[in-house]
Amino acid sequence: MEIGKPQPAIWTIGKHSYRIVANRIVLTMPTRQAAKVAIALDISRDQEFMDEFTEFLWFGMILAALAMGWLAWVAVRKGLSPLNEVSAMMANISAQRLDVPIPTSGVPQELTVLVSSFNTMLARLDESFRRLSEFSSDIAHELRTPIQNLMVQTEVTLNHENDVIEYRTNLQSNLEEFARLSRMISDMLFLAKADNRLLVLRREAIDLRSEVERLFDFYEALASERNIRLIQQGAATAHVDRLMIQRSLSNLLSNAIRFTPEGMAVEITLGVGLEHQATISVANPGTVIPAEHLSKIFDRLYRADASRQDANSENVGLGLAITRSIVELHGGKISVVSDRDWTRFTIELPTMRDETNPDDHAHVVDG
Repeated sequence: MEIGKPQPAIWTIGKHSYRIVANRIVLTMPTRQAAKVAIALDISRDQEFMDEFTEFLWFGMILAALAMGWLAWVAVRKGLSPLNEVSAMMANISAQRLDVPIPTSGVPQELTVLVSSFNTMLARLDESFRRLSEFSSDIAHELRTPIQNLMVQTEVTLNHENDVIEYRTNLQSNLEEFARLSRMISDMLFLAKADNRLLVLRREAIDLRSEVERLFDFYEALASERNIRLIQQGAATAHVDRLMIQRSLSNLLSNAIRFTPEGMAVEITLGVGLEHQATISVANPGTVIPAEHLSKIFDRLYRADASRQDANSENVGLGLAITRSIVELHGGKISVVSDRDWTRFTIELPTMRDETNPDDHAHVVDG
């Protein structure tokens, strides 16, 4: 007898399925005859079970996917809720509420640094808005006074018959007010250009001792009127713009002479700092500036002594702001100390050219 290779198959008849194994058998005795043997097993119940199991498996997978998606949504929503709260608080911030920081309590540790940095930025913005508001108010006051003076003077002149000399006197007075307004506007334009890096620096090696001597020659007459001595000590060289440094030193020296008592001396000391920077110290005796004013003394239109806000004064509170802008344009620093009946301004300037300084390559925009 010879047995061939089995041939399995599945037959479906109606609702019943059968697993069939068929094989060819050759009988050699008594005579050689071939026969085909088929064995069938009803697997309908097994097939129904597998179909039901497959449906259940698909249903379970879909249900599990939906459950996992819902759990992921809940987890993400819960995880992002602090961020959403912070975003809502940020959205409610306005120019009138810059002084209200975002509380860090209840914020996840991962967001604490971000919220703290944002609060620091808010504080800086609040300070900037406050200064801008004060500056706008101050400049309106500074411009209103001379303009009112001009209007009153002009109205009086027009309403009365005067001789030529009287007209010339009134026009001369008006011209002085116009000159004061022109200086104020020029100073404000200078500060605006400095803030936006629109001023070009023509740097060169400058002997600061020679520059101070030139300033002393210029202010000698003013100092002599008040019996004030001008003293210079030390020497230093800096790589700076000559005209701008002259302007900054002139502002400091004129302030020092203005507030020095008669018979005293203004001292300018030159030297080299620990980091090899040129230092310029302008010191004068006199009334000490209160500590609460020192941090604001370089602000625009700020004057520590309200009594100095004289409508006829040429001092409109921009000189020190201009001085600071010039020093910072050069990459330097300026500071002030006022104690023991002395006030000392100290400037630190670079002694070597910084080839990467972008200010050296800025463009001047005419205003």
